[in-house]
Amino acid sequence: MAVTSMSTVQLGSALTVPLFGQLGASGTAGLRLGWAGVLLLVLVRPRRRDFSRQDLAACGVLGAATAGMMLFFMLALSRLPLGTASALEFLGPLAVSLYGPGRGRTVWTAAAAIGVVLLTEPWRGALDPLGVAFALAAAACWAAYILLTQRVGDRVTGLKGLAVSMPVAGVLGMLIAAPALSTRVTWPALWVMLALAALSPVLPFVLEFLALRRLTTSAFGTLMSLEPAIAMLVGLFVLGQEPGLASATGVVFVVVAGIGATRTGARPTATPAATAPHGTRTPVQEAS
Repeated sequence: MAVTSMSTVQLGSALTVPLFGQLGASGTAGLRLGWAGVLLLVLVRPRRRDFSRQDLAACGVLGAATAGMMLFFMLALSRLPLGTASALEFLGPLAVSLYGPGRGRTVWTAAAAIGVVLLTEPWRGALDPLGVAFALAAAACWAAYILLTQRVGDRVTGLKGLAVSMPVAGVLGMLIAAPALSTRVTWPALWVMLALAALSPVLPFVLEFLALRRLTTSAFGTLMSLEPAIAMLVGLFVLGQEPGLASATGVVFVVVAGIGATRTGARPTATPAATAPHGTRTPVQEAS
C-alpha cells in the first residue's frame, strides 16, 4: 500500500504536467488543491465540536503550508524533470529526519549534500535556477507541513485535521490560481483535475492511513525514502524524461540518505500524527 501510495503521488504529478500549457502550473495546483479539499471535506465530514480554537488555528496554518508545498512543487515541475524536482523537494522531510528529535547522523547529511550537487550539476549550469528555487521552497513547505502535522495529529484523531487543513489549502490555492484560471479553465479540464485530485492526493492519504496500521514507523519511513527514485522512473516512462548519469546517481544518494536517516532516527512508537498523510506527500515525520 505504501508503494502504491508513492506511485500514485508521482503518477498524478506526471499526468498533471501536460495540462501546464492550458492551465499553467499555478492553475493546475490550485484546482488539485481545491478538488482535494472538497473531496476530503465530503468524505471525512469533520464536526466543529471536534476542534478547539487552537486546533482550528493550527489546521489553518497547516493548510497554508500544504498550499505552498503543492504550488511550489508544480512551479518546479514546469521547469525541472520530475525525478529532480521530487528529489530536491524530499530534502524537506530529510532535514526533519536528520535534525529533528531523532538526531541525525553526519554521514547521511553528507550523502544528501552529494546528492544535491549531482542533481543540480552547478559546474554545468544545466538546471533552471528558478526551478531549483521553487523545488527548495516546496521542500521548506514540506518540512513545515511535517512539523505542523505532528502538532495537529497529536490533538486531532484520524483524518479530521486533514479534512480541515486541506479545504484551507484549496481556498488559498484557488485564490492564487484565479488569475491563471480566469480565461483558461474549461469544463473538461475541471473534470480531469477532479480525477487527478482523487488519484493524488486523496487516494494516497487513504493508502498511507491503512499502511501505517500494518507497518512500523521506521519501516514506513524507509519505504517513503524511495519516493525520489519512483519519481525518476515515472518521469522516464510517463514523460520520457531520461535522467543523466549524474542526476540518477544524485537520486540514489538522496534515497540512501533518507533510508539511513530514517533507520537511525525513527520514533520508538507511532503517534496520532501517523494518521495524517501529506498534502501531496507522505508523513516522513514519523521517521523524524
